[in-house]
Amino acid sequence: MSDPRQSVMDLLFGRWRSQILYAGVRLGVFDALGAGPKRADEVASELKLHGPHTYRLLRALASLGLLGEDRDRSFSLTASGEFLRADHPQSLRGIALLEEGPEHYAVWKHLCALVREGGADGFVREFGHPIFVHTVEAPDYGAVFNDAMSSLSGAETAMVLEALATYDFSAISHVCDVGGGHGHLLCSLLAKHPHLRGTVYELPSVIEQRELLWAEKLNVASRCEYIAGDMFAEVPSADAYFLKHILHDWNDADCVRILSNIHTAAPANARVFVAEYVVPGPDTPHFAKLFDIHMMCATGGQERTEEEYAGLFEHAGWTYRATWYPPSRLMGVVEATKA
Repeated sequence: MSDPRQSVMDLLFGRWRSQILYAGVRLGVFDALGAGPKRADEVASELKLHGPHTYRLLRALASLGLLGEDRDRSFSLTASGEFLRADHPQSLRGIALLEEGPEHYAVWKHLCALVREGGADGFVREFGHPIFVHTVEAPDYGAVFNDAMSSLSGAETAMVLEALATYDFSAISHVCDVGGGHGHLLCSLLAKHPHLRGTVYELPSVIEQRELLWAEKLNVASRCEYIAGDMFAEVPSADAYFLKHILHDWNDADCVRILSNIHTAAPANARVFVAEYVVPGPDTPHFAKLFDIHMMCATGGQERTEEEYAGLFEHAGWTYRATWYPPSRLMGVVEATKA
C-alpha cells in the first residue's frame, strides 16, 4: 500500500523533476548524448557548460531514469531519454521546452487568482494579450509553440485513428479539418481512406509555412487542399468536419459560434468530429482533469465532458451521436450529425 505522506511529497517536488528535465533539454544534453556515451567533462566541453555543475545535472537526470551513469562519470541515454532528442521521430523535446519554459511557468502563478476571481486567463494577466497573439508577437516563443504542437501530432493522430478504426466512412467523400494546423491528422486520415478528399482550413500564417505541410510528405497532395480563413467568420462546405484541440481553447459562447458556422456551411446529414481529452466521471482520475487547469491558465478555455459537448452541439443545431475512444481512453472523438 502506498504511503499517503510520500505521495504528497512526490507531488510537492514534482516541479523539481520537470525543471531538471527542462534544463537537460534546453542545454542540449540529450542531443549531445545521441551518438553514444560520453563523460560529463566531454559533454560540458562540447556544450560550453560549467564542468562540475554539468556533472551534477547529468547525475540528477540519471536519477530520474532519463540517463544511465557509469562509475567513470560517463553517461548514456536510456529508452526514456531517447524521446528528448530533437531528431527522435516521436520527440517530446518541443513539449518539454514549451510546458516547462519561462512563459508557461509564469502563467501558472495566476492560478489562485483565477480560481478566486474568474476573468482573464493567466496568459493575458502575465503578458497583456492572449496566447495566440503571443505566438506572433514573440517569434521565439511561437517557434517553440509550433514545435510542441508538432511533437504532439503523431501520438494524438494515432489515438484519433484508433478511436475511429471501426468507423464507416463510406458515405463521406469530403472532410474538412477546421484549425487543422499543417494537416497531420487530415492527411493521415486520407492515407488510410483512399476514397476521401480533404481540406485543411487554417489561418494564413499557418499554411504559408509550405515546408511544414503534410500533404506531400504523406503522398496525398492530389486529394488535399489548404484554404486560409477564419473559423469565426465562415468555413468551407464538406460532408464531415474534424476539430482537434480547437474547442478546448474557447469558452462556451465561442464554441457555439464555431459549431454554428460549421452547421451553416454543412449539407444535410453532415457530421462533425471533436477530438479532445474528454473529462470522465468523478470516480476516474484522468489527464483531462489536469489539462483543464492548464487551459484555465493558458487560454481561458476548458476540457469538457461528453454531456457538455452534447450541450454545445445542441445549441449550435447539431445532434450528439456517440463518443469514440482508443483503447487507452486518453482522448475521445465526440461525434454529432446535422439532420
